[in-house]
Amino acid sequence: MRMVNKILPVMVFLLMMAVGSLLAQVAQITLSNYTFSPKRTSVGVIAFTDPNIALQKIVLSGVDARLFKVKQGKLILNQQPAADKKWLDLRISAETKNGPVSADFRLVKDEFLTNKVIAHRGAWKHTGATENSIAALKHAIAMGCQGSEFDVHMSADSVPFINHDPHLGGVSIAKSASKTLSELKLSNGESLPTLRAYLENGMNQNQTKLILEIKPSELGKASSLALSHKVMDIVRELKAQAWVEYISFDYDVCKELQRLDPYVKVAYLNGDKTPAELAAENFYGFDYNLKVVQKNKEWIKQAQEQKLTVNVWTVNDPDAMDWLLEQQVDFITTNEPELLLKKISKL
Repeated sequence: MRMVNKILPVMVFLLMMAVGSLLAQVAQITLSNYTFSPKRTSVGVIAFTDPNIALQKIVLSGVDARLFKVKQGKLILNQQPAADKKWLDLRISAETKNGPVSADFRLVKDEFLTNKVIAHRGAWKHTGATENSIAALKHAIAMGCQGSEFDVHMSADSVPFINHDPHLGGVSIAKSASKTLSELKLSNGESLPTLRAYLENGMNQNQTKLILEIKPSELGKASSLALSHKVMDIVRELKAQAWVEYISFDYDVCKELQRLDPYVKVAYLNGDKTPAELAAENFYGFDYNLKVVQKNKEWIKQAQEQKLTVNVWTVNDPDAMDWLLEQQVDFITTNEPELLLKKISKL
């Protein structure tokens, strides 16, 4: 049984890679941006996951297609939607050398907050919610955090679940079936949430980003990479791209996400790469532990010069918060979002 548990994720990953290879042959449509604003007409570049395939005969359809047009490979907002519309849905179709492709997208009105506050595993410490619960996510949204961070593992039958540790109550997520995991309860009585349920709850608003951490699998690299594919599939299926940004300690996972979507926003967590190294690999930014940043203070300025975002975790000390705010970092991940929000409101 142990051997089966180790082999299954590898087989799943190899199968997914084979499927991914077939998909790459016909290409998948992606966008460089998934938000719109009354202040700008350009939404983003329309591209393919395979950069070697050229755009041909792009056609827009769907509920809100009349509001858009395509000009020189860019999606343009041609007509302003009603003021109360939080998102718009359309399908983008195109011809390629391997045949027609299409994809459905949700373009979200950009009212996302920019207050730097990332609630670590949601807002739980002073709310009575459990870490990484949907309740903690809802509290982070309600208090107005710029983002809410959460951790993803994958079950033995390839269903992503939200939990920080690889085990819950002595039960291994990677070695257990989704049916078993769905019966587990968090300390607040909530069921162990699936990624799908978590995203669906986070997509009911357009102010707080969902900061998705892909955890390295206890079963090894192949399982971690398989999780990357599964996560990306679910995000695409739900049309959640506007909400989701990615982080991981696994450099290969970060690179795989970039391969799956060249415009993906992914930041590296481990702290062993310089800003120059990350910029050379087209990362969105770094997301390093406070001690790493304090030891390498010059990395903040270097990252800013390289147009990388700077996030620092897990910052609960008031003085450390003040220092990072003085350094004008982009994000601060904390278990004390209430305290940080209060500090920022006084600036």
